[in-house]
Amino acid sequence: MLLDLVATVTAGAGLAGVAMLARQLLRRGEGSRWLVPVAAGAGMLLFSAWNEYSWFARTTAALPAGVAILSAPADRSGLRPWTYLVPVTTRFLAMDRAGVAVSAADAAIRRAEVMIVERWVGTRRLPLAFDCRSGRQALLVEGTALAPDGTLSGASGWGAAPPDDPAQAAACAPAPDADQAAKGSAG
Repeated sequence: MLLDLVATVTAGAGLAGVAMLARQLLRRGEGSRWLVPVAAGAGMLLFSAWNEYSWFARTTAALPAGVAILSAPADRSGLRPWTYLVPVTTRFLAMDRAGVAVSAADAAIRRAEVMIVERWVGTRRLPLAFDCRSGRQALLVEGTALAPDGTLSGASGWGAAPPDDPAQAAACAPAPDADQAAKGSAG
């Protein structure tokens, strides 16, 4: 967040400098004194808007190839009224498909972490268990253990996965390595 503030002030100072240079080159003296502070304010506002609206695209572009975006809601806020016209994405859920662990005893039982990524907040990870055959999932809270056969011990239990759940679909899809092996052996 500190870097955002520094970059915003720098953008304002840069556009103010361009305005000062334009005033000098055009030899406009007293009549255009308003140009420099207006340019500084415009520079800060334009950079802030660009930074806010491009955050999701820049962040997801930096993720490794095997990461699936599960959800990316667009938000509206009364503190930023322009977001009612053009909503902004400031958080998303993702899963690294390469990190999905498949049980040795039952290939339908899988364990994966869902990443909760938010702007200005550290990334949090939610460990989940998936039963791909039965369409169930469980949150693996502290004290909950998943046995290779799919038995859960601890406070958490299996629950039905919501229909068309993107986390269930990503965890139960063939592993990225299996996709590559199938393409290689098919050709």
